[in-house]
Amino acid sequence: MNIVQSADELIRFWFTSRDEYNEPVSNTVREILKNIRKKGDTALYDYTQRFDYVDIKEIQVAPEIIAVAEKKLNPAFRSILEQAGENIRLFHKRQLPESWMDKSAHGIELGQQYSPLESVGVYIPGGRAVYPSTMLMNCIPAQVAGVERIAIVSPPRQDGEISPVLLGCAGLIGINEVYRIGGAQAVGALAFGTESVKPVAKITGPGNKYVNEAKKQVFGIVGIDLPAGPTEMVILADESAKPSFIIWDLLAQAEHDPDAQTAFLTTDLDLFKNVLNELNTAIEKSPRKEIIEKSLNEHGFALMIPSVSKGLEIINKLAPEHLELMVYNADEAVKSIRNTGAIFLGNYSPGVVGDYWAGPNHTLPTDGAAAFASPLNVLDFMKFSSTIKYSMESLLRVKNAISAFAQTEQLYAHAQSVEVRNG
Repeated sequence: MNIVQSADELIRFWFTSRDEYNEPVSNTVREILKNIRKKGDTALYDYTQRFDYVDIKEIQVAPEIIAVAEKKLNPAFRSILEQAGENIRLFHKRQLPESWMDKSAHGIELGQQYSPLESVGVYIPGGRAVYPSTMLMNCIPAQVAGVERIAIVSPPRQDGEISPVLLGCAGLIGINEVYRIGGAQAVGALAFGTESVKPVAKITGPGNKYVNEAKKQVFGIVGIDLPAGPTEMVILADESAKPSFIIWDLLAQAEHDPDAQTAFLTTDLDLFKNVLNELNTAIEKSPRKEIIEKSLNEHGFALMIPSVSKGLEIINKLAPEHLELMVYNADEAVKSIRNTGAIFLGNYSPGVVGDYWAGPNHTLPTDGAAAFASPLNVLDFMKFSSTIKYSMESLLRVKNAISAFAQTEQLYAHAQSVEVRNG
């Protein structure tokens, strides 16, 4: 890790490591989306061969293949998926809003009517990696919201198929619309539709820079969640924390990606020294050593701070995706946090428990977006309409004011629209 000397230095390094606008990527994605819109399935087959080196026979996975994969799930892992899914479902049910209508003394009725999106497309990274947790975290909130159609896209493996674990997980949670496509072309298919893929109203799920760029370019045609940048973790610790806990939590975050970003802030000099001295020994034990080393060498930072309150101030400026508070009275310290995606309190709440098990969503704002955005949630899969009802008496009471307002804006038909309603 890189030892930094001040909060200003940490903040500067933290934000200069963001990906900047990449014109070649943007241009490539624009061309891919253009071809998907123009050529449909033909372009999907071509891009899958070109980018994934696979000649797929069918774009959509047959429902019976998903059913077989579900039956063949390892019983022990199936039980784990079921329990994790139940935790996620229970947490997200607490987020469900209620439609409402209020009536004033003058007979005016105003309200909000919530409804689920009609369809959602979920991007699940695939190929060499398998992420059933991503499927659970994206699909279950949509189901809780009441979305009727959920379509999954995921890049095929070298054999042209989707991982049986992913297919089994899809079947387990009741999803049977899965496509063997990935990359920007999959995003385009979900946005525009092709002969095999029906378009959706919104696209969620993480991906590489091409997937993120494609989501940005189709926004407005469809809704999207926040583009996911490299994962982030800040750990704030005092003398109550254990070095081994901090070390392995840092490594757990760093092993995601060479661009994963971490910061370790502490008020305790002995803890600071112990963590940095023992870090390399732990790295040597990891099968993902090369990824971790690159991440920590290029995007890992350690800083001594004078107080926990100073650490909290820094965290609100960093707005990290994940935050671990390993400090005395973490329940009190958390009250000062405004800007972060997920907060893990105490020595026995590692970020990993949020990745897989606890229930809150692990799709979180990155790149400082936690200053204005929230974790993926049920409301991301819903929308509301405003409802307005005036009686004749209530309109007559205010029509002169409305007419005057409209005439001031020189919108005379607006004014006449209320003037003609004389009773």
